[in-house]
Amino acid sequence: MTNLEIAAVALAGVAAGFINAVAGSGTLVTFPTLLAFGVPPVTANVSNNVGLFPGSVSAALGLRDELRGQRHRLLRLGAGSLLGGIAGALLLLVLPSQAFNAIVPVLVGLGVVLVALQPRINRWLAARRRQAELAAGAGELRPSKDRPDAGWLWPGVAATGVYGGYFGAAQGILLVAVLGLGSADPVHRANAVKNVLAAVVNGVAAVVFIAVADVDWLVAGLIGLGSVLGALAGARVGRRLPPAALRAVIVVVGVTALGVFLLRN
Repeated sequence: MTNLEIAAVALAGVAAGFINAVAGSGTLVTFPTLLAFGVPPVTANVSNNVGLFPGSVSAALGLRDELRGQRHRLLRLGAGSLLGGIAGALLLLVLPSQAFNAIVPVLVGLGVVLVALQPRINRWLAARRRQAELAAGAGELRPSKDRPDAGWLWPGVAATGVYGGYFGAAQGILLVAVLGLGSADPVHRANAVKNVLAAVVNGVAAVVFIAVADVDWLVAGLIGLGSVLGALAGARVGRRLPPAALRAVIVVVGVTALGVFLLRN
């Protein structure tokens, strides 16, 4: 690689780390960049995944205040992400990319819609919970912190992990949507959990890829360094954004991701 290409890949890593910390879909910056510089698609996908893992960890650490009190949830949901990430990574190695690309736009579009409508959907769910609790004699709706996660949240996180292990672009969009609907937590706490779960998926997929796939270590190192720097900055920005603004950023990134997929396919 030339010096210009090295600088471009590193800057793409910074941008991806920042976007992943705030919303997700940073792969949509790094993956096309690698393809543009002639890196074979599978090698680009594998090396990109390995490179983005340190940024995912940095983003999770940067939002550790929002993770307080969620240890049990992180362990439970992390197990789903771990299993899903392994399955997705293995699928990448045995299936043609066309098999999964067909459903990617549908998943990304669904995630964007769910994030955009999350406040309205959550109000509807809260009303349903209130009716159920009153009918059961609870007398009043329990505080958000006392409400259990939805029963479908674990399999939903695991399914998102399969997608993340396979390709990863817009994994964060889907995770925020699933967490927002499956729990009573505000978007900032859901975003913090999203970064931890994405780190689990990226990490386990990276282990699989390092063991059995062809990793371009120069590319992975450049993206890794850039993603750490970008994630630290993104965690600071994401924490300061009002919930509505953070949700708007996620929706914009998701719509952009959808457009890129449709144009690329």
